[in-house]
Amino acid sequence: MSFRYSARRLRPQGLAVLSSRAQPFVRAPTWQCRGVASTANAEKVLFPGALNSEFTSKLEFLQPSKSKDAISTYRCLNQYGEVIDKKMGADTTDGEALELYKNMVKLSVMDLLMFEAQRQGRLSFYMVSAGEEGIAIGSASALHPSDVIFTQYRESGVYLQRGFTLAQFMNQLFANSSDNGLGRNMPVHYGSKELNIHTISSTLATQIPHAAGAAYALKLQNQGIVGRIGAPASSTDTKEVERVAVCFFGEGAASEGDFHAALNIAATREVPCIFICRNNGYAISTPTSDQYRGDGIASRGAGYGISTLRVDGNDIFAVRHAVKRARELALQDGGRPVLIEAMAYRVGHHSTSDDSFAYRARVEVEDWKRRDNPITRLRKWLEGRGVWDDAKEKELRSGTRKEVLKAFEEAEKAKKPSIKNAFTDVWENITEEQRAHMEEMNDILKRYPKEYDLEGYEGGAKGLEELLVKK
Repeated sequence: MSFRYSARRLRPQGLAVLSSRAQPFVRAPTWQCRGVASTANAEKVLFPGALNSEFTSKLEFLQPSKSKDAISTYRCLNQYGEVIDKKMGADTTDGEALELYKNMVKLSVMDLLMFEAQRQGRLSFYMVSAGEEGIAIGSASALHPSDVIFTQYRESGVYLQRGFTLAQFMNQLFANSSDNGLGRNMPVHYGSKELNIHTISSTLATQIPHAAGAAYALKLQNQGIVGRIGAPASSTDTKEVERVAVCFFGEGAASEGDFHAALNIAATREVPCIFICRNNGYAISTPTSDQYRGDGIASRGAGYGISTLRVDGNDIFAVRHAVKRARELALQDGGRPVLIEAMAYRVGHHSTSDDSFAYRARVEVEDWKRRDNPITRLRKWLEGRGVWDDAKEKELRSGTRKEVLKAFEEAEKAKKPSIKNAFTDVWENITEEQRAHMEEMNDILKRYPKEYDLEGYEGGAKGLEELLVKK
């Protein structure tokens, strides 16, 4: 496993590869402006914008689109669940691997049931993680609980691995009174202050510059310049740990301007941030062939001076190795950003609002299901270790299904949040304009009670009156 460093020069037809076995990781040199561009006998260009560039008399354009060489993809397990590098190994215990596997299965079962529930009209919207379970759960397991995370909308596994309960998932999906967001967000837009995971935003890629900014704040905290930011890893955690910000996004989000702005400021400010791109082949209906001509998203890391690695997202152990190493790099010398491109295939539809068979062949999806996926690969490894079999698999899936359905039914029956929450948590005190809106709404509810049935909401129509009486 070797991260690519921007300190290397870009050469025609490809990027030079630094082997981790050949020499230790090195930090890219700090660029400083010089008063003199170059001298007559200088061997290297000394322009401030390209200090490591050598003179050449050969006129040759870089043409990466024509190069047959691509950035390699790191993996630990082959598709048969066999460890490739015996020396490095899986770096886990059987017990830990079993917990990872159970979480992956739980996520898969929950996705299947929630997708069906949406089709039945019991949920308004849902997004599955099929084919990408290893990326979310593997990366989350390699981070410290106090690291600050920004997700997109296919990282339910990150929440699950960090301790988000089935009840919390269901409460958010139904937007009931126990939902952390009190019904103010659409389904699958989870958030948890206690788990140090920022609430998901529908707007594509906005979390990427947010993560860069948070990483800069964490850098100041790590250096002792400011106090602690965010929740501790646990109520008993009193030891200060240097932390990083971690940002998840898809390759489609990398086409947004926010991606480029975030990586550039993260690099120039040298912040401890790990950017994890899930490249699953499709940005809704747009295939990667219509998104870019370069070598994926990893090739962009070098342009921003960021240590970069491409990893097999179907290999949970490779993901764990990559994120563990990335975290170490991110905290070196005060902080530095790292980019990981996790390769996967989006087995499911983009969301319940999408029919992916309108733009890709069904046989393509079925082939990926049959050929390789993160859950099957880890299961093969466990079976090879003698710690898993068909009987245990059947018991796990049956029990998990019952757990999910129980949490689902309880959340479905719960009441919706009080209607007063439509006005709270914006300003510290209710403004005059808000109060006018509340009074008008309260008047309408009283005059047309049959048109507005509030029995399913906590406090009913009186919920708004409770807020109005407060000064």
